[in-house]
Amino acid sequence: MLGSLCLSLSLSVSVCLCLSVFQMTTKEKLITHVLAGEPVGSRSKVTVVGVGMVGMASAVSVLLKDLCDELCLIDVMEDKLKGEVMDLQHGSLFCKTHKIVGDKDYSTTAHSKVVVVTAGARQQEGESRLNLVQRNVNIFKFIIPQIVKYSPNAILLVVSNPVDILTYVAWKLSGFPRHRVIGSGTNLDSGRFRHLMGEKLHLHPSSCHGWIIGEHGDSSVPVWSGVNVAGVSLKGLNPDMGTDADKEDWKHVHKMVVNGAYEVIKLKGYTSWAIGLSVADLVESILKNLHKVHPVSTLVKGMHGVKEEVFLSVPCVLGNSGLTDIIHMTLKPEEEKQLINSAETLWGVQKELTL
Repeated sequence: MLGSLCLSLSLSVSVCLCLSVFQMTTKEKLITHVLAGEPVGSRSKVTVVGVGMVGMASAVSVLLKDLCDELCLIDVMEDKLKGEVMDLQHGSLFCKTHKIVGDKDYSTTAHSKVVVVTAGARQQEGESRLNLVQRNVNIFKFIIPQIVKYSPNAILLVVSNPVDILTYVAWKLSGFPRHRVIGSGTNLDSGRFRHLMGEKLHLHPSSCHGWIIGEHGDSSVPVWSGVNVAGVSLKGLNPDMGTDADKEDWKHVHKMVVNGAYEVIKLKGYTSWAIGLSVADLVESILKNLHKVHPVSTLVKGMHGVKEEVFLSVPCVLGNSGLTDIIHMTLKPEEEKQLINSAETLWGVQKELTL
C-alpha cells in the first residue's frame, strides 16, 4: 500500500516536472538568470532630438563611432520616427550599440548622458541662420523643459540654427550651469576651413591647423595669426595672408567656409553629413573624457572685449563633465574687433527675444 502511494507521488512529481519544462518559454529553457534584481542601466546614453537630415546624420555618426550603449531618438513626427528607429535597429548587427529606441514621449530619454538637439525649422535656400531664430525659439520652449525633467544631469549639445542664439536660449530655459550647455558652433566651420587649407596645400586636413571663431554664420572670424602647418606660421611666410593685399587670395578660403552651407543647400536641399560627423566628434570628446580642444559655442561675456551675455565659439576643452576650460587665444586687434562685431550682430537679434 505504502509502495503504491510512493510510486503514485513519484509519477505525479515527474509529470508535473515534465509539464513545467514543457510550459517554459524558449528563453527560459535557454538562459538561466543569475543576477539578483535588475541589471545596471545604460552608462553612456545619447539622445538625439529631431530625426530630420541633421538628426539622422548625427545618430548614424554616433553609432558608427561606437560612442554609446543606448541611442534614443525623439520627434513629434511619429511615422517617420518609427521608420527611422526600425531602420537603425535592423542594422544593429553591424553596430556595437545594444539598444536603439525612439518615441515622441520624452520619458524615453530618461538618464541620458548627452542630449543632442537638432530639432527645428530647416534653413531654406538663401535664408540666413539668424532669420530662423523666432521659429526655433518657440520649438525650444517645449523641448528643453522636457529634457531637463527626465535628464537633469545631462550635457546639452545644441545643433539647431541659429546655434549660438539657441544655445543661449537652451541655457536660459534649462537652468543648467554653463558648462553643461554647449553649442556645436564653429567646430564644423573650422573643419571646412582645414579641409580647404588642405586642398590648397595638398595636405590632409589634420595636418592643417586653423581656427574659425565667433558666430557659426556670416560674421565668423578666421584667426589668420594662428594658421600653421607643423608649427610653421603661414602668416609668417605670407604677411598679407587674409588681407585684400594677398596675391594668393587666402581670404577667399574663409568666404568659401561662410558660403559652404548655402552652396550645399542650393545643390542638395540641406546639409547633413558634415554636421553629423562634427556632432559625433564632439560627443566622442565628452563621453570618452578626451579633454580635447574644440571651437564650440559658450558664454563669452567678459572675454576679448565682449560686453553682452552672448554665446560664441572660442577654443574650449570638452570632457565627461562638459565644457571644463576655455583657451585664451592671442588675437590680433583686427581679429578681436571682428569677434566683438560678431557678438554685437548676435546681441542685436537676441535682445528682442521673448523667453
